[in-house]
Amino acid sequence: MNLMVVLTPFLLITAVFSRVSILELNLPTGEAAAAEPEQPKFALEITVREEVIEIGDRNAGLLSRLERDGEGYPLDALAAFLVRVKGQFPGETAATLLLEPDVSYQTVVAVMDKLRVGESVDPATRRVAKYELFPEISIGDAPVPN
Repeated sequence: MNLMVVLTPFLLITAVFSRVSILELNLPTGEAAAAEPEQPKFALEITVREEVIEIGDRNAGLLSRLERDGEGYPLDALAAFLVRVKGQFPGETAATLLLEPDVSYQTVVAVMDKLRVGESVDPATRRVAKYELFPEISIGDAPVPN
């Protein structure tokens, strides 16, 4: 009896528990290869560098460059440009934020705030209306400039 009391916890502790995980993949079918190639989808990328914010489409290239002035990044100009982009692509909700290593945390948070929510002021009531721009934000490292 004593042997069973000692061996049972020992066997339970040393037992290897295997875990099965399933990763679902969407693989192309043979029909998709025969179909016409689709136009590349719009993919918004905001690259924050030490001296400039670059706004672009991953497939089409650079859309705008906002130079940093002595006080900081032109976040109001960024917000205005993002509102125009949202007007052209109203169904798009995703954006990629690419950062250089020396960008401060406060700058990252400020740019993310401008990406997520747009604001407009009603001149009659002077109330600020907030609306969604690009809430699905992915973060990565900025590519090295050429």
